Amino acid sequence: MPSVRTPTRPFFGAPVRSAPDADRPSAFAFIGIPTGSPYDARGVFSPAATAPDHVREISWEQECEEEIDHYDFDLGGPLMPSGARPQLVDYGDVIADPRDLEGSAAFATGAVRDALARGAMPLVVGGDDSIPPIVVRAYEEFGTLNVLHIDAHIDFRDELRGVRDGYSSPIRRIRDLPWVGQIVQVGMRGVGSARPQEVEAAVAAGNLIVRADDLHDLGVEPVTSAMSWKEPWFISIDVDGFDPSVTPGTGYPVPGGLTFRHGADLIRAVAGRGLLAGIDATEIYPERDVRGLTALAVLRWFAIAMGTAARAAGREDAVLPWRAVSSPA
Repeated sequence: MPSVRTPTRPFFGAPVRSAPDADRPSAFAFIGIPTGSPYDARGVFSPAATAPDHVREISWEQECEEEIDHYDFDLGGPLMPSGARPQLVDYGDVIADPRDLEGSAAFATGAVRDALARGAMPLVVGGDDSIPPIVVRAYEEFGTLNVLHIDAHIDFRDELRGVRDGYSSPIRRIRDLPWVGQIVQVGMRGVGSARPQEVEAAVAAGNLIVRADDLHDLGVEPVTSAMSWKEPWFISIDVDGFDPSVTPGTGYPVPGGLTFRHGADLIRAVAGRGLLAGIDATEIYPERDVRGLTALAVLRWFAIAMGTAARAAGREDAVLPWRAVSSPA
């Protein structure tokens, strides 16, 4: 059976979900999902499976304790406007049962659904890039959800090696979900699993594909101008969407990727409007991560997401604004 592993050093020093006092509503929930839908037995524990703890460790090393109330120049003040610790719970890692990967994926979706039911914004770290549909399936009862996908690849294969839920297919599977509205894909470059027919299928499905070169030439404004601001957004980050100088710890580095600022500006654009419904980061390979730079970038993007969302909410313990926009039926 799938299970939950409690971390020894929770993200940002937050209480863990299994603690007696963790039943209170929370603004943010850190969730580790090390295993998604592997192509073979080796992928059950992929090189990215230890990424959740890697990001947790960087949160302690960089800014977990003494610095929590310090001025953050990315936010124009402390992480939370009041200078207090964020209302954050660490859900631990969902450990898959190799004998029941489908059940394990459903179990992970349930963890995200539990966080949403408690009013929290999920902050998810995979695993490989088959994780995003597992997360987005948890939003079924919350109305239309748009998806901003940052990646070097469009991940729109219908199947690969007979597997329809692997890391070459997450956006195809998300596109299948009836509650998903607009999909904007940013950072595309180089060569991946997509053939011409996958690109054509993504465009025919209504996806907006924005190459990395376009962001370098024009910035994020043309992207945000094309995004609908009537519904909430989920942001899915495959770290190979960024240049290897920003996120070196990935299995598929491609030169010419997005900058750290591109990522930060896109997150601010969504969270600053009170429409950030959640965020994930996948394909982090700790053993390849030079000086922890990839985990540090993810940590900073998560911090910007939390701080900007809290400011949009008006107070750090407020119900996140997107819940008012798209509440359960």
